[in-house]
Amino acid sequence: MPKIKEIERTPNPDAMRFVLGEALTNGVTKSYENSSQAEDDELASALFAIDHVINVYYVDKYVTVTQDGEAVWSELLRKLAPPIREAKAQTDAVEDDEVHATKEVQDSDDPRLIEINKMLDEQVRPYLLADGGGLKVLGLDGNRLKVHYQGACGTCPTATSGTLYAIESMVKRVDPEIQVVSV
Repeated sequence: MPKIKEIERTPNPDAMRFVLGEALTNGVTKSYENSSQAEDDELASALFAIDHVINVYYVDKYVTVTQDGEAVWSELLRKLAPPIREAKAQTDAVEDDEVHATKEVQDSDDPRLIEINKMLDEQVRPYLLADGGGLKVLGLDGNRLKVHYQGACGTCPTATSGTLYAIESMVKRVDPEIQVVSV
């Protein structure tokens, strides 16, 4: 059972990040945007059973929970802590093939997409994780790169404006014609 070491605010006022004493997953990312997506995940299901929870994202020693903005954090945190403390480590967890990129992106032979994904892995995703979220590449359609924010980043105004602009600036080093769109 993981011990909660800290509870941290994220740039998204509707999300909190729990820092655990031990890893729940060994590098495997789990991201759920609703309870039906989480039905096979014991921890995520337990968290979605709590009123006001709209997103659950976790990897290694971090669990981020996003609420609908209607709950008082001090009350909600008391309800979220027990299922997180009772969660079992998922050392045999298998990463969803599409956590960071869709299967089409992973199998792409487009050198731009390969370079962009590598750049995001090195220069963007670690910082988003520190803020309680992640980024999934959905594909490159012509010169439109489609991305999807996960966890705290999914409903964060900073991610959908400033971070998106920064990502587009980085991507333009690969190809100045590419536009980044959050979906």
